[in-house]
Amino acid sequence: MFPSFQLSATQNIFKRAQKGLFGGAIKQFGNNVPKSKHKTPRTWLPNIQSKRLYSETLNKTLHLKVTPRVLRTIDKYGGLDQYLLGVKDTTLGEEGMRLRLAIWDAKHKQS
Repeated sequence: MFPSFQLSATQNIFKRAQKGLFGGAIKQFGNNVPKSKHKTPRTWLPNIQSKRLYSETLNKTLHLKVTPRVLRTIDKYGGLDQYLLGVKDTTLGEEGMRLRLAIWDAKHKQS
């Protein structure tokens, strides 16, 4: 059986990352520093794209929020299903783990 997945407190740093495949990308913090050297706080959000990705095992197209880095990694693994089954639990988040378990269940029901 697939191991159960428990989210730790450290993974809840960036709440929006739980609703898509962000590949560990988080909100970053820093300062704007103009010529006067008066620092003002600011944030940088990850580059998020809404994409439709096809799952061969589930036989349907999924509408997901992903980063370009994750899209390149999906191509490297050879598809969405292989990516979700081959990546570490800590980089997937809640949505990724939900999809991983759905794909894993569908694969084992076929065989």
